[in-house]
Amino acid sequence: MNPLTKNMLQDIKKSKGRFIAIILIIMLGVLIFVGVKAAGPSLNDSLNKTVADKNLSDIQVLSTTGFDKEDIKLARKVPGAQVETTKLKYVIGGKDKVAIALYGYNSAAKQNRLIMRSGRLPKNNNEIVLDKNARSKYDYKLGQTFKFANNSNLKQKSYKIVGFADSPQYIDNQSRGATNIADGQVQLFAYIPQKQLNLSVGTVLNLHFNSLRNKNTFSKSYKQAVNKKVSLLKKAFKNRADQRTTELIDKKIAPQQSLIDQARQADPQAAAQQQTKLNAVRTKALKQAQTTYTWQTRKDLPGFSAYGESSDRIAAIANVFPVFFFLIAALITFTTITRMVEEARSEIGTFKALGYTKWEISRNYYYYAISAGVIGALLGAIIGNETLPRIVLALYKQYIALDWVVGLQWIVILIALIFALIATLGAAIIVIRKELVEGPAALMRPKSPKSAKKILLERIKPLWNHLSFNSKVSYRNLFRFKSRMFMTIIGIAGGTALILTGFGIQNSIAASGNRQYSEIFDYQAVVKLNQSADFTKVKNVLNNNDQYQNSTAINSSTAKLIKGKNQVNDVNIYTPKSVQNFAKYVHLGFNLNKKQVVLSKKIAQLLDVKTGDSIRLTMTDGKKTKLKVSAISQNFIGHFVYLSPEMYQQKFGKSPKANTLLLHLKEQTKSQRKKLANQLLKSGAVMGTSYTHDVLSTVSKMSSSLKPIVLIFILLSGVLSFVVLYNLTNINVSERIRELSTIKVLGFYNNEVTMYIVRENIILTIVGIVVGYGVGNLLTAYILNQAATEQVIFPLTISWFGYLVATLLMIVFTAIVMLVTHKKLQHIDMIGALKSNE
Repeated sequence: MNPLTKNMLQDIKKSKGRFIAIILIIMLGVLIFVGVKAAGPSLNDSLNKTVADKNLSDIQVLSTTGFDKEDIKLARKVPGAQVETTKLKYVIGGKDKVAIALYGYNSAAKQNRLIMRSGRLPKNNNEIVLDKNARSKYDYKLGQTFKFANNSNLKQKSYKIVGFADSPQYIDNQSRGATNIADGQVQLFAYIPQKQLNLSVGTVLNLHFNSLRNKNTFSKSYKQAVNKKVSLLKKAFKNRADQRTTELIDKKIAPQQSLIDQARQADPQAAAQQQTKLNAVRTKALKQAQTTYTWQTRKDLPGFSAYGESSDRIAAIANVFPVFFFLIAALITFTTITRMVEEARSEIGTFKALGYTKWEISRNYYYYAISAGVIGALLGAIIGNETLPRIVLALYKQYIALDWVVGLQWIVILIALIFALIATLGAAIIVIRKELVEGPAALMRPKSPKSAKKILLERIKPLWNHLSFNSKVSYRNLFRFKSRMFMTIIGIAGGTALILTGFGIQNSIAASGNRQYSEIFDYQAVVKLNQSADFTKVKNVLNNNDQYQNSTAINSSTAKLIKGKNQVNDVNIYTPKSVQNFAKYVHLGFNLNKKQVVLSKKIAQLLDVKTGDSIRLTMTDGKKTKLKVSAISQNFIGHFVYLSPEMYQQKFGKSPKANTLLLHLKEQTKSQRKKLANQLLKSGAVMGTSYTHDVLSTVSKMSSSLKPIVLIFILLSGVLSFVVLYNLTNINVSERIRELSTIKVLGFYNNEVTMYIVRENIILTIVGIVVGYGVGNLLTAYILNQAATEQVIFPLTISWFGYLVATLLMIVFTAIVMLVTHKKLQHIDMIGALKSNE
């Protein structure tokens, strides 16, 4: 082994702490960079595998009158479509009388296959498979009997439970969709043999395309491909709704028509009359039993969009947080390697004097840097890629258990490795090339210390004169070694900012719902009325409810808005009957004056609209108009346009008809909310009731789903901060070892020697924490902007607890480093240090 290599190995052995610190910093940076970057794709890939294995439909069409052979024939005109029909009805059942999505089980069906969690699929007519939630939430067990309500119109009321299952149509364990029975919320799904449903035809048309099977469900290419298929399907069904309605009505009245035709010969006058009546019945039936189709894709399934948005948020965080984290790690590593090479000046000079070439001298330092960089990067990449995505998947308990897919993110790993080598090898190349320019004699002498200069504080005489000698020395040293000062501040500020950002992400997501339903919306429920609603019935129900306080009537509809090439769908149009009363329920920050149009903030951003601009509005019934924006209001969740009654009258030529009530209610329990919703539905005047409590619950779930990730961020940020502070303090001590030995020889006590260094750390820690507050807010704001969805704005919110934790952690880390440094300084070899340059 040549002397250079032996010397390098001895250097590593003598300074194991520094070598390990470099590996640790690089490892942490790469771990969170690769791990968080891998989490989003792993969530998507796992769901994609699960739904692909169970053949989840790409498109579902629901019909009010069912689908016959002609409908299936039309659907098969869409290229590549695999078409199946399913029988589905919403019924009330179970001991708690809850709303259930009841499907007809068909063993031949290939789409939307169940994921059995226990038991088996139905084999006999009296058997049922229940939603897994029936076991966990309602304590049902295999072998028990499950009963349906009398009005369910089934072949029998009671069924034996033979299995519990998950369904790819319901990936969110806490969401089963909405209905117009019970309290308006589906609580469970269930499957019984399809003949038991008493339905002559299927009510859901399922379409699956093998060409889309391997596409990411949440990718832009998949969405575009599905939208094209939906367009083709709608084109195929263009005239089918009217045709289907006519067929059903004609079939229904065919027996009466046959009797009239037979009676026409015997009594033409009478036949012309039971005919006039029959035509009237037919006309009325056409109006009442109109076939309507509802088109939906995977994003419309309960919980599907929320899952996609959740993985998008993690991906957005991954584009910012780990990068910032990694840059801090790389910067500190760069400094550490730089200091290491600068400390070896005398060795480099010695080897140069002995005749070694520049390459031979520099090579070993390159190996040192490469070893630390590669070991750290590989450890970080393996641990990050293999653990963080699995932790995230394991903690996504609100969703069904997925088939885990965690692939190696080769591009991300390669980027991390390149940055790790830039931080280690790059630093070594830059510094060694700079050092090797000097001759052997110059290298073997220590660098001349920087000449002292007056600092700003010295010019403020009253303040400077009141400082102790030790304080004056500390302040001079701080400004004398500016690079060390800035690196320590950056390290502390970076750690503080990262911890603060972790809390800020979670706080801000939770704040979107809390602020929406405290600062802007001041109501507890929305009651959607039937077209021919009897207000008296609704008022009677409300007035007899103990939690009801008051309400206001509005016209509510949905529309799409267009400006130029930009478009926003599913916009809520609110027009109050009474502007003054409306202000008590919706706080816009100003009064809704005559002929005024107000847009919510997110719409204005998406359409790039300012006050005074014009937009085009298309209602769901096809009516179109042009509106001039009068004002833009603050809003955090959803899209809203507020029209004054006068503006509505002007644009649509009629007064707004009240079809929705906003309710003020006292605090309710879950059973009280369910009871009121049931009573309103039974009145016959209400289509459904939605509670703000449920919206807040959904937003809370969004926030809760990020808790584990935030916790990981905070933990790793804390570890990085500690390692950074420890490493920088070690560098500080090692490069000032002669100075510290000198003051110790002069009679300074151990505590005074420690405070000589620690006092600087305390000052830099305080400055770093304050700077970190600002950086943390900026970083959080940027991440929230990236993570915002089309429907949600996340307001920058960081709780006092986040600031407290970040501050306390930095103080604790500084204290620990102070104790370690104190122990180390007690055992300084003063004579050896002072003779080191001889």
